[in-house]
Amino acid sequence: MSKDFTRIREQLVAKQYSPIYFLHGEESFFIDQLVEILEHKVLNESEKAFNQVVLYGKESDFKQVIDNARQFPMMAERRVVIVKEAQEMRSLSQLESYFSKPTESTILVIAHKHKKLDGRSKLSKVLSKSAVVFEAKKLYDNQLPDWITRRVKDLGFQIDQQGTRVLAEYLGSDLSKVNNELKKLAINLEKGSTITSALILEQIGISKDFNVFELQKALANRNVQKIAMIFNYFSENIKSNPVPMVLSNLYQFFSKVLIAKSLGSSSEEKIRAELGLRSSFFSRDYIQAASNYSHAYLKYVLKSLSKADHQSKGIGVRNMPGSQIYKELAAVFLSF
Repeated sequence: MSKDFTRIREQLVAKQYSPIYFLHGEESFFIDQLVEILEHKVLNESEKAFNQVVLYGKESDFKQVIDNARQFPMMAERRVVIVKEAQEMRSLSQLESYFSKPTESTILVIAHKHKKLDGRSKLSKVLSKSAVVFEAKKLYDNQLPDWITRRVKDLGFQIDQQGTRVLAEYLGSDLSKVNNELKKLAINLEKGSTITSALILEQIGISKDFNVFELQKALANRNVQKIAMIFNYFSENIKSNPVPMVLSNLYQFFSKVLIAKSLGSSSEEKIRAELGLRSSFFSRDYIQAASNYSHAYLKYVLKSLSKADHQSKGIGVRNMPGSQIYKELAAVFLSF
């Protein structure tokens, strides 16, 4: 997917255009990036007044889209018609006739976010013959660090391994959120400088000593005192340490620890491969934790985290306040 995105972006930058771009899928960041180029880079400001139209799926029907797409450009080489939030357009399938025979002087952009088009549909088959079709897929967790590194490079900076890990684990796979934080971090940095974990902790507002990454490290090393201190801090600072974020990180962490445990005495290289990790920097804590906990205890931890998640959401049990959830989890981790 990333290769397709890169190829399309390079073609757009080189002003190699197609008459139709159908951008769909669950990862809105990639769609937004391509739409931004098409919206701001194809026409200059004087040409946009008469030749660029932005429509929204919920407010538009197929006739309005076709009428705009069939018009010829005025004092410009082409027109640009963009349909945002196209997944809300009820008559989307009726654009099939236009997709079969598009106007060559118009670039029609369909931004169909948060869901993919059914590949078995007639509309999909027509598009495959006449349009640039791009499916924006969600990244897997093990793809996120590499994406962060590439994105930082695109912005003109570097990032150290610990910084990549902090962003990946704290912000998760919401690429738009990660990108926004990177832009904030870059505001006061000189081009070419390195974004460090210390800078990230300071700027994003993560406590240097009491955060989910330090908790994972303490858990991996069975540092009882620090585990107790961090959970106590979390229970008193729920807003800056939201339960869903912490539970998600811990569940992912212990799921990987369980995989490492199941591999037994396998080489570190094989464990990294199974976990989808490229660097020993990221695998160190998983291997350490696997050596410190039994298989049965790791399963108990995952079950406890799942129960805590249900308690935080009130699923099948009475909704429990975050402070109490943290206290009960601390008891779980201090019981080994």
